[in-house]
Amino acid sequence: MDGHHDLELMLRSRTPIIIIESQDERRMLEMLQSITMRRASTDYMPTFRWTITDGLQRMDISLEPQSINSEPTDVLKHIRAVSKPGLYALLDFHPFLEDPVHVRLLKDICIRYSEIERQIVLISHEVKVPTELEGYCARFDMALPSEQERGQIVAKAAKTYASDNPGRQVQIDDKAHQLLIQNLSGLTYADTERLARNAIYMDGAITKSDLPDVMQAKYELLNSGGALQFEYDTASFRAVGGLANLKTWLSQRRPAFRGDQSAAHLDAPKGILLLGIQGCGKSLAAKATAAIFGVPLLRLDFGTIYDKYHGETERKLRESLNTADVMSPCILWIDEIEKGIAGRGGETGTTQRVLGTFLTWMAERNSQVFVVATANDITTMPPELVRKGRFDEIFFVDLPGEEIRASILAIHLSNRDQPLGNFDIKGLAALMQGFSGAEIEQAVVAGLYAAHAQNTSLQSDHIRSEVEQTRPLSVVMSERIDEMRRWASGRTVPCD
Repeated sequence: MDGHHDLELMLRSRTPIIIIESQDERRMLEMLQSITMRRASTDYMPTFRWTITDGLQRMDISLEPQSINSEPTDVLKHIRAVSKPGLYALLDFHPFLEDPVHVRLLKDICIRYSEIERQIVLISHEVKVPTELEGYCARFDMALPSEQERGQIVAKAAKTYASDNPGRQVQIDDKAHQLLIQNLSGLTYADTERLARNAIYMDGAITKSDLPDVMQAKYELLNSGGALQFEYDTASFRAVGGLANLKTWLSQRRPAFRGDQSAAHLDAPKGILLLGIQGCGKSLAAKATAAIFGVPLLRLDFGTIYDKYHGETERKLRESLNTADVMSPCILWIDEIEKGIAGRGGETGTTQRVLGTFLTWMAERNSQVFVVATANDITTMPPELVRKGRFDEIFFVDLPGEEIRASILAIHLSNRDQPLGNFDIKGLAALMQGFSGAEIEQAVVAGLYAAHAQNTSLQSDHIRSEVEQTRPLSVVMSERIDEMRRWASGRTVPCD
């Protein structure tokens, strides 16, 4: 009702042209009809709709369809010639605003508005107003359905299902029902209605199993730019060896992030920066964070944001961050953030604008978006990003110790259905001094290839042989890794 009220006030404001940018055309026309009928007793205004296919037709009364004035020039000349007040909804008129004849006709209508109230409503997905008309226009932004309205939409979908399937009632899990209403936020009325209907008609119930499909469909509706990726497979923290301090830190903040009543007095966490050596599990930890918080994971790819055209890079970033806000609660994973925000050669101007946009969003956002940024080289990052307050904490992911190497080795063997009792896990872990988690995994993979070539099952000797032939990154780039460790000591929190 607030949307109806705001639109009605705007229509009564005596503005000649009202612009509505919306994909929900049917909803907008229904609102115009409703307002027209409500005003009929005191301030009646004949209402028309126009499309390039059907021409000009009455909306407020039922008449036989008449396809007249289908050409843009003809309909504007007709409106200009009419001597009585009227409301004219022109649908998808935006391509014709580039014609100077149409601009002049619209201006003529606007200039004479004080004599004859002929009000024009332009409804389209996007409307770029010519400079000559800007002073005669006002924009109406339709508010997205509130939580109460989303609940009504879901209830309507459930009622329709029961009507379509006599004798069957929708089975509703109360917690899943509340989460469904919450997760449908940020969508138009039509999209909310469609997703609610799909969730119910799939199995005649509202259960937790419906939520992943709803979130995936919502993401696909919102992410038209393609800079965000929806990560369908998130890792369990049980599949992550080590990182005990990080696991404890996240577990303690989960209630506050999810908005549990028990943590109502706590500030919601903002995010973390994971710094560390390549291959030690930073990306895997980002995926596991989504699992421990129980929310979707979105990955922001800076490589797809940067554009050669001026202003496009910042626009893509703003759209991606807005999508993350609408998808909340969620995890926003930014992998190797230093490559997107640190210097990019000659693109320093664009990089600074991108950094400014990102910092502003981090400071002002109110949505439940938890940022997990990973970096391999924090020394190249701007100080205004890593200062205290931007992220809740900076964690350092170091090379795993012997006990953690053993757990990582066991995880990778188990993932490949290898009986752990057949392997000298402690001995192999001791031999893997200086190996990262990724290098441990590759030793298992290479051992499987060797065993397959010999037509035997995987044994400890296969893995031992691969380990002895491998020079880990900690040896190949020892100077750089030592420097990174020295920098992190005292400045960051160790993950283990």
